[in-house]
Amino acid sequence: MKIPFHPKLLDCLPDYTQAQLGKDVAAGITVGVLALPLAMAFAIASGASPTAGIWTAIVAGLITSALGGSRVQIGGPTGAFIPIIYGIVAMYGFGNLLIATMLAGVFLLAMGIFRLGQLIRFIPVSVVIGFTNGIAVVIFMAQLKDFLGLQIAELPPEFFAKIKVLAANIQSVHLPTLALSVASLIFLLFYNRLAQTRTLGFLRRAPGPLAVLVLATAATALFELPVETIGSRFGGIPQELPAFALPSLSLETLGKLISPAITIALLGAIESLLSARVADTTIEDRHDPNQELMAQGLANIAAPLFGGFAATGAIARTATNIRSGGRTPVAGIVHALVLLTMVLVLAPLASHIPLAALSAIVVVVAINMGEWHEFKKLRRFSNNYRAILLSTFFVTVVFDLTIAVELGMVLACLFFIYRMSELTRIERLPLKEHEQEPAFLYPDGTLRITAWRLYGSLFFGAVNKLEILLDPHAGHPEVVILDMQSLIQLDTTGLEGLESLLGKLKKRGCTLLVCGLNSQPGSLLYRSGFIDHLGDENVCTTLTDALARAEYLLPPLQEDEV
Repeated sequence: MKIPFHPKLLDCLPDYTQAQLGKDVAAGITVGVLALPLAMAFAIASGASPTAGIWTAIVAGLITSALGGSRVQIGGPTGAFIPIIYGIVAMYGFGNLLIATMLAGVFLLAMGIFRLGQLIRFIPVSVVIGFTNGIAVVIFMAQLKDFLGLQIAELPPEFFAKIKVLAANIQSVHLPTLALSVASLIFLLFYNRLAQTRTLGFLRRAPGPLAVLVLATAATALFELPVETIGSRFGGIPQELPAFALPSLSLETLGKLISPAITIALLGAIESLLSARVADTTIEDRHDPNQELMAQGLANIAAPLFGGFAATGAIARTATNIRSGGRTPVAGIVHALVLLTMVLVLAPLASHIPLAALSAIVVVVAINMGEWHEFKKLRRFSNNYRAILLSTFFVTVVFDLTIAVELGMVLACLFFIYRMSELTRIERLPLKEHEQEPAFLYPDGTLRITAWRLYGSLFFGAVNKLEILLDPHAGHPEVVILDMQSLIQLDTTGLEGLESLLGKLKKRGCTLLVCGLNSQPGSLLYRSGFIDHLGDENVCTTLTDALARAEYLLPPLQEDEV
């Protein structure tokens, strides 16, 4: 099998201009500055060190841009991964998180190689909204410890245990931390408005997360606030390149990490392709979903080798890249190089960053990532849509994202099957031209010929509707015509139903005629041998031809039947 590996970068280089290079460099610098505080904040919220988040952004961001299937996608750690990574770290440890991430990378790479990128689009929007809002709630709850400065050693990953621990320690709120967190949160929520004023117009030159880090760090140092910082908890950020190392692996551990790895791969695929699709509408381009998945796979395989963890396409950073003028993968490559430069030059300053400010950044990300307006719109939609969205949301918050997506997909499939079965119907056709002819009537006035028309799809969820043709109340015709001109699809269960119908009609001495076969149902009926049992002469082009054939087949009535 030929692997279709063709990064988008190769399509951009032949027509690349110096003017576009200037725009890409400017966009890369802007996104790089924005990515630094987000990478640290997401890493700390996930139970990892800020260094791990930074190197995830550098390595994964570089590979995503250089080898991806989108012109403008920016890769790195994202808020959606926080509850998943936190749970893996709490249950298996950070070392096993690296293994799970690499395993997820293998899954993503395989999905791209086998061209499964289009299948991600089959996930219903109700499922996506449900787990996105659920993740936002989980992220918000996980930040309460650092946001309030609670004296808790470690929050458990389980929902009810987390609620219990938070409630038991709510009296340990640290007021200086709370004050700094609230001030940072308010600043971020109103950042765009503040940046439009004359007094604070200079804020437009810096992204909100970076501005709040600078101001919060300055306030902490100026007022000597007794709050926890990156230095006090993690000992700072090393001003050096990380050591290249393979995580230790055992077969016993590998088996336990398959399920978490699938979760990482599934969420990474959904978020990266969703981000790329949103970007396409902005720049009027079309990404390659399979190439994007292969790049995400390679990024998640490579990042743990440098101490990083799970990464995917980041919608907010990708949007910032587009707004800043980035139009080729060069901007994403520059963003990774900017991050690398900042680590090697400014790492010592990061030790003074207060965790309360980083927590506020994550809280704002959680607020913004949730599509809360969709809850208000629920009353406009069907009960099926509501059930899928709310079930996915509830299970994501209380249990697990993987279970939530599985449940949402199962519900969506069941509701779809029910809906399709409702659209499939069989109606009896009136044969008025035969109702007055004695040769076509039994003595009781019932017709010796009946005609039925199939509508929709005859599949496993609707095959039981064929039973009406055998209903004693429908009479005992000698010829049954089945008009399939409105049947668009037939599956093997529907085929089995037709074969059963044919056999039962033959036992009654009744002949079955079919007409109006469309391409897919007709192809299956011929390939399966159904037409051989039915007889080519009993396959008609139109209903008129079928009626003529039925008239020919009717034997004369016996004297005792007249």
